[in-house]
Amino acid sequence: MSKIVSIHSFRGGTGKSNSTANLAAIVARHGYRVGIIDTDIQSPGIHVLFGFDEQKMKYSLNDYLWGRCNIEDTAYDVSSILGKTKQANSHIYLIPSSIKAKDITKVLREGFDFNLLNDGFQELLNTLKLDYLFIDTHPGLNEETLLSIVISDILVLILRPDRQDFQGTAVTVEVARKLEVPKMLLLINKALPALDFDALRQQVEKTYNAPVAGILPVAEELMQLASSDVFCLRHPEHPFSKVMEKVAQMIMQK
Repeated sequence: MSKIVSIHSFRGGTGKSNSTANLAAIVARHGYRVGIIDTDIQSPGIHVLFGFDEQKMKYSLNDYLWGRCNIEDTAYDVSSILGKTKQANSHIYLIPSSIKAKDITKVLREGFDFNLLNDGFQELLNTLKLDYLFIDTHPGLNEETLLSIVISDILVLILRPDRQDFQGTAVTVEVARKLEVPKMLLLINKALPALDFDALRQQVEKTYNAPVAGILPVAEELMQLASSDVFCLRHPEHPFSKVMEKVAQMIMQK
C-alpha cells in the first residue's frame, strides 16, 4: 500500500528540504518507487539537490494548480542520481514548484485550490505507481500544511535544539494529534557534537511524548556540499548518513 510522508518544520532553516531529499533517496535505493513533491511554493528549492536544470522544467506544480497540465506532466524522473546503488525497482520522481518570480508572486497574491492539490497527490500515487510520496512542506502552519498533515500516513517533524523550535514544534505536535496522524516521528537536526545526545533525546521525547527517530549532528561536509547533491548517496558511511538510514528504516517499517 502506498504511503504519504510529510516532512515538516515549524520554522524555516531547519534543513527540511535537505532531509526530505536524503530520506527519499535512501528509501528509493532500497527498491521502491518514490515521488518527491515540493509544496513549499513560496520558496521552492529541493530540485537543486537533484541537480535539476530549471531550463528543462516545462511544467511545474504551479502549472497543474492553475489548470495548465495534468499532475503527471510535472513529474520528472531523476532516478539517475541513485547511480549504481539503486535496485531494479528503484525510481525517484521529482515534482518541482516554479522558481520564477512571477509565479511565486501569483501564488502569494491569488493562492490556489487546496482540494486540487489533494487530488494531485492521489493521482501521482496511482499514475506513477508510487510506494512512497514525500511532501516537502512550507514551514509553519497554514492551509497547505494542514492538508499535508491530515492526509499523511507518516509525519516527520524536524526541529533544532533551540528554544524557539521547541515551542513551535509543540504547537505542531498538538495539531497533528488532533488530526490523528497515524505515525509521527521527530528528527533533531543541527545538533552540536558537544551536546549529550542521549539526554537531548530523553528531554525531547518527554516534552512531546513522541519518539525521536534520530539526532543529526552538525556536519561540516554537508555544509561544504552546499545543497549541490544528495549527501547520503555520496557519503553513505558518514555519521549523518547512518542516522538518516535509521530514520528511513522507521519510515519503511510495515
